[in-house]
Amino acid sequence: MAACRGRRLLWHGRCWFSQDPAAPPPPAPAPLYPPIVASHTAKSKAARRRRLELFYQKVHEAATIEEKLRLYGKLQRPKYMVYPQTFALNADRWYRSFTKTAFVPGLPPRAPPAVEKAPGPGAGAAEALEQGTAAAGPAASGAAEAMEPRAAAPGAATATEPAAEAAAELGLGALRDLACDALLQESFYQNKKRPFLYRDQDHTPAPFLTQLVSSLAAFLCKHNPLLAASSLDLNPEVNYYWHHGEEVVVHGHRKGRVDPVRFQIDDKPHLQIRVPKQLPEIVPLESDLGDVPVIDHKPSKLPLFKKQYENKVFIGSKVADPCCYGHTQCHLIPDKLNRQRFKVANLEDQIEVVYRANGIASLFAWTAAQAMYQGFWNEADVTRPFVSQAVVTDGKYFAFFCYQLNTLALTAETIQKNSRKNICWGTDSTPLYDIVEDGSVKGFNDEVLLQLVGFLLNRPKEL
Repeated sequence: MAACRGRRLLWHGRCWFSQDPAAPPPPAPAPLYPPIVASHTAKSKAARRRRLELFYQKVHEAATIEEKLRLYGKLQRPKYMVYPQTFALNADRWYRSFTKTAFVPGLPPRAPPAVEKAPGPGAGAAEALEQGTAAAGPAASGAAEAMEPRAAAPGAATATEPAAEAAAELGLGALRDLACDALLQESFYQNKKRPFLYRDQDHTPAPFLTQLVSSLAAFLCKHNPLLAASSLDLNPEVNYYWHHGEEVVVHGHRKGRVDPVRFQIDDKPHLQIRVPKQLPEIVPLESDLGDVPVIDHKPSKLPLFKKQYENKVFIGSKVADPCCYGHTQCHLIPDKLNRQRFKVANLEDQIEVVYRANGIASLFAWTAAQAMYQGFWNEADVTRPFVSQAVVTDGKYFAFFCYQLNTLALTAETIQKNSRKNICWGTDSTPLYDIVEDGSVKGFNDEVLLQLVGFLLNRPKEL
């Protein structure tokens, strides 16, 4: 009987505990001491991590863009100098790896006919030419994502067809006359002396390019109101400083420490056009149009060399300038990298590499600097794409490039969880003309001129 009564008491006890609501736990007492954190001056990994977190917090809390840029480049360490115009073999693959850029041959595909806006009576030629050479919008992203990474863009071959149809309205004859007059003025009408050694580009191609772009921009202002409010810079300075990867310090008092690999681009385009409104995106932010080369060798194998001086981020103007977005850059290939020298050295395959490396490095530096002027950096990645254009030429052969910046998160910590890629579209170099003799330009290529005009007519859709 006692055992049975004990079992009933145990059973009733279980029912009582299961049916009664549980009492809330008592609140945890407030800590009497502050949390233990790593020292600022220690050599441990936790201390290094805390220093980085404090630095990131300070940059995030900066009151102005100028202060943020000052803090970003405050620490002076040796960095690799990336030269957009380089003699290094296959430099374009290395530059794509440093900048996480996928290269797509050809110009961006044009929008489908259903998406294109019907050209109006007043600006029909400008709209048609812009749709023929400008980037496609989000509606064309499906076709763009279906492209093969190494295949030419399907819209690149037919990009100039609508432009040719609109040439009569736009005045292709007048545009051709502007280009030929600028070329004849610098190469035939003037009596110039023989140029100094390695100064051929400053002798004829440089003034020709300046006069060509400025004349076309002035002529096309009535078709593109964005050009009327733009700024044209001659021989500007463009700088960008960033981190990509890690390396172990091998010399000095900091030997054995792990540092980020630092890079700096100091570019000198011949001229550039800056505008107050941003160019439209070409493809959506998360688009994947190709592969990025992975190069595990040290950049010194390219070769690149280290220097230690001021870390600078600059687009060619100060932060307060209203024209803070890039439109088009023009670069002149130096005489030491002319085509004939590569042919004599039996390196014809490197001719287009020079153009691609120049387009990728220059556009990345200019477009990334524009994004940093808007407050983005590697720990606060971009929320919208930034687009810029470039024309690389030696005075006769022209190559065209479009660049869309999708990410600035290139450090060793941020790149692991970042799937975005920057994208560059580019064409091979094509001659604008064959020869100038007897006061006339022979073999003039209208397609190259129309591509340049299409670049100048690119503008936001709301305009």
